[in-house]
Amino acid sequence: MGLKAIHFGGGNIGRGFVAEKLHMTGYEVVFVDVMDSIIEKLQSTKSYTVTEIGGEGEKVNTITNYRAINSKTHEADVIKEIASADLVTCAVGPNILKFIAPVIAKGIDQRTSSTPLAVIACENAIGATDTLAGHIKDPRNTPQEKHEEHDSKVRYANSAIDRIVPQQDADAGLNVKIESFFEWVVESTPWTKTGVKHPEIEGVKWVEDLVPYIERKLFTVNTGHAAAAYYGHNRHKKFIHDALEDHEIKKIVHEALAETSHLIVKKHGITNQEQKHYVNKIIKRISNPHLEDVVERVGRAPLRKLSRKERFLGPATELAERGDNVDALLGCIEMAFLFQNIEGDEESVELANILKAHDAKSVVEKVCGLTEKDKIFPHVVKIVEKVQKA
Repeated sequence: MGLKAIHFGGGNIGRGFVAEKLHMTGYEVVFVDVMDSIIEKLQSTKSYTVTEIGGEGEKVNTITNYRAINSKTHEADVIKEIASADLVTCAVGPNILKFIAPVIAKGIDQRTSSTPLAVIACENAIGATDTLAGHIKDPRNTPQEKHEEHDSKVRYANSAIDRIVPQQDADAGLNVKIESFFEWVVESTPWTKTGVKHPEIEGVKWVEDLVPYIERKLFTVNTGHAAAAYYGHNRHKKFIHDALEDHEIKKIVHEALAETSHLIVKKHGITNQEQKHYVNKIIKRISNPHLEDVVERVGRAPLRKLSRKERFLGPATELAERGDNVDALLGCIEMAFLFQNIEGDEESVELANILKAHDAKSVVEKVCGLTEKDKIFPHVVKIVEKVQKA
């Protein structure tokens, strides 16, 4: 039998990035989702295309050799597929991990292969695979007495992914338009510490210590991208490249990334020159007009992006504790709080409601997860008070 990967999430990252690389490696990909429309399209279509967009033009890859299962209606089939798979990946969003955990736990429990299943969560969140593993090993999904057996059947590896998926054409169907640049870094430790070789996946960079890569990516790519989006929205720009053509916005984004770069260099031992080169590369990437990246798409889900470990408050909280400057990041946080009542974005509506219903301190505690013990707390409270008065 050939290689088989189960991928949870039939969205653009799943089809256009993860499945593309798995297909290139030679895996049969089994998509799992609860969305009837996406599963039906995948089941009725034998191929789709991934168009990579870069400065050198476009490259089209055709993806085949996949199947699709609706886990809402055919859970037993998903369990059976996991029981005989080589790899499980997901791109469902950090908040959905707890919902896919039960069926993965059942699939692992039924495995008889001597080769451990590889599980890699491909989410924009630090330690997403650890989070998923925690849900899978919750006693409600995997009884405590089975944990030792469970651990022998699976290897959990955190990963960091970096690839921009812009707004798709209305008539795209399953086809995905995606940035040509990508980075997919996965920790190798779960295999090397037991003397077992990690699985082969096209394009993956395997590293012993993932944390520097995750934080560099989250605090540079995601911080810069979101900063451009929130300032761009505030100034009525349509696309990210429009926002970055505004010299003042571009200057602010550079200032925010100078602050995060200070943290990255001090914390992870990356050189100033290397980080400066990385920042310039990232700003050039997100400025690409061919991506036609809509600011509201990039800014959506502001509640998650304003949380303590995310792209603004993650670095800002650490910098403030060190006594370092966070003025530019505070400006980005203010713009994110102003991102309210955006059509099609439930979190932006909920953010507006929270700001109306609570005082500033309560908002900061509820939305940001900060307390009065955090040095940055009073600064964020002032921002919320200003936004509430606006």
